[in-house]
Amino acid sequence: MDEEILQDFLAEAADLVDQLNEQLVELEHSPEDADLLNAVFRGFHTIKGGAGFLAITPLIEVCHRAENVFDKIRNREVAYDAIVADAILRAFDVISDLMDLLKDGVREMPENDPVLLTDLDAITAKNKPPVVEEQIVESPLQLGEGVDPDGDMSEDEFEALLSQRDVMEPEDDDANLGVSTVELSLTEGVDPDGDMSEEEFEALLNQREVLGPDHSNDEPGSIVLAAGVDPDGDMSEDEFEALLGQRDLLEGGESGDVPTPLNVKGSKPQESVPAAPVKSTPKPSNTAAEAKPVAKNTTESTVRVDTRRLDEIMNLVGELVLVRNRLLTLKGAGVSLEDLANAVGNLDHVTTDLQSSVMKTRMQPVKKVFGRFPRVVRDLARQLGKDINLELKGEETDLDKNLVEALADPLVHLVRNSVDHGVEMPDVRAAAGKPKTGTIVLAAEQEGDHILLSITDDGKGMDPDVLRQKAVEKGMMDEIAASQLDDKSAFELILSAGFSTADVISDISGRGVGMDVVKTMITKLNGSIEIHSVLGEGTKINIRVPLTLAILPTLMVGFDEDSYAIPLSSVQEIFDYNPEKTNKIDGQMMVRLRDRSIPLLFLSEWLAPHQTKESYVGDKVVIVSVGNQRVGLVVNQVNGQEEVVIKPLGVMLKKVRGYAGATITGNGSIALILDLPGVVERF
Repeated sequence: MDEEILQDFLAEAADLVDQLNEQLVELEHSPEDADLLNAVFRGFHTIKGGAGFLAITPLIEVCHRAENVFDKIRNREVAYDAIVADAILRAFDVISDLMDLLKDGVREMPENDPVLLTDLDAITAKNKPPVVEEQIVESPLQLGEGVDPDGDMSEDEFEALLSQRDVMEPEDDDANLGVSTVELSLTEGVDPDGDMSEEEFEALLNQREVLGPDHSNDEPGSIVLAAGVDPDGDMSEDEFEALLGQRDLLEGGESGDVPTPLNVKGSKPQESVPAAPVKSTPKPSNTAAEAKPVAKNTTESTVRVDTRRLDEIMNLVGELVLVRNRLLTLKGAGVSLEDLANAVGNLDHVTTDLQSSVMKTRMQPVKKVFGRFPRVVRDLARQLGKDINLELKGEETDLDKNLVEALADPLVHLVRNSVDHGVEMPDVRAAAGKPKTGTIVLAAEQEGDHILLSITDDGKGMDPDVLRQKAVEKGMMDEIAASQLDDKSAFELILSAGFSTADVISDISGRGVGMDVVKTMITKLNGSIEIHSVLGEGTKINIRVPLTLAILPTLMVGFDEDSYAIPLSSVQEIFDYNPEKTNKIDGQMMVRLRDRSIPLLFLSEWLAPHQTKESYVGDKVVIVSVGNQRVGLVVNQVNGQEEVVIKPLGVMLKKVRGYAGATITGNGSIALILDLPGVVERF
């Protein structure tokens, strides 16, 4: 494969796969929508075209069959019902898995599952006129009208041949002997890899006997017995070796030769015609697994940018050059402070706009994440026997590309939880006076410099008393501590590791099974998670994350000459340290704030251990939220707010707990950015 062309194909196909994922689920609700049917048909056709150009045979096979099915649906010969949808979604999963393998550098594709191909062919053949068997025997692949038997094969001729090939029913295979290498490949149950089993050996013998002497003059495209093989009598050692050689030839052999393609008398073999049955399994076969991956795909590190945004950046860079030139003319003697102030003010204006424009190039709509959920909800609802409607809101809300990718897994887990444990079974909902169809709403909106994501279901909700009881049963706290928890704190118990209210843990999800992982991932993004629930009415989970991870608004704090940056999104309030409001509980210093005790972390013990302090009077307490926990950071001084550009610490220091990176401050000094979850962990 041409790697450059392949990477272009993968970038384009990734968008098509995302679109198909949404369109196929939407189609179940609107199976008569002609525009939607045409869009799905074009999607499969476009992917097939790119795969054909690169000769990715398994991809061609699946896409072609899916395309055939939708051609029938468009012509109202086949209905897009649940059975057809299941088969098509299986085909889509195969296409998605093959794409992932290509992205991961695998270049020898696994074979497709013949059951899937047969199922797709059966759907296509549902309303076809019966094919006369005699015609198939005499001319299984007759050239269609207008097909020139000589010269190069046109695209229309190729399509005609593929269509004819699909017309052939599986039961007609025996009638196609001597025509195509495809039909005389290893029979069912024969493993093309590894040592030959007894069953494979018997299959090869049967194949030899079926061919018989009458096929010795077949066309080059057919499978014939190798020279020197006597079709009658006992098999000699040479004949056996010849059959083994023929078997290797079918699979490409050790030399890597491509199997003889489907051939029609008088026409040239086409490389893009599928040459062998292919199994479509998500995992690579032995061949693919042994295959040495080529360079790792780079499409994940690319992002599409509107040319208007690039033009805007170019204009701002031009403005920046003008400001630079102005500053160069002012560096001489006799420069007035007013002129210098004007130039610096202009520089500040241009750089702010440039920063904003560059940030926009990293922005992607949250639809990139939301697009996968209709399929997730659809499959889970069918598996559980539930009827659920998913609503998506705010799909055009933009956020940083890195955040789009980082939020995918936590959101999938939360949505699965809502389907599995939130929404009740239809009969239970009906008995409670609710509509049988449950509703899950996935929404996104921008709040200042944050994005608010919410997952809401109209299910059974959570009982805070049950959660308190479970916490006591699991030994997380005693009954007195549990009884003092307010409802909000009780709901947050499900974010604790290993906490679950389910009597039977399913393989689908479980509130508490993995919810601590969700909390950890959101916290790493400098985000927060809140849970609201009403028993019998439903549950709402809010997630707040910053717009971007590249530029961070921070609160600058210091110890003598050393500066440190705390992510501003986590800062709740700041006040003077007052020893009269502190006390020690179980060895931990606590501060009383509005009838709530908050643990204090004295950062100087870690960041400035050389300073010996007897009194912290005059220091500041910065209250920060870390996930769902609040702590007070005691610092020497607070130096104000500053937007910083995060710079990684490098390979040697990246695993040091408590630091998210470094930055250069406005006065030119270096400041370390604190990673609050790591700070809490250190203490």
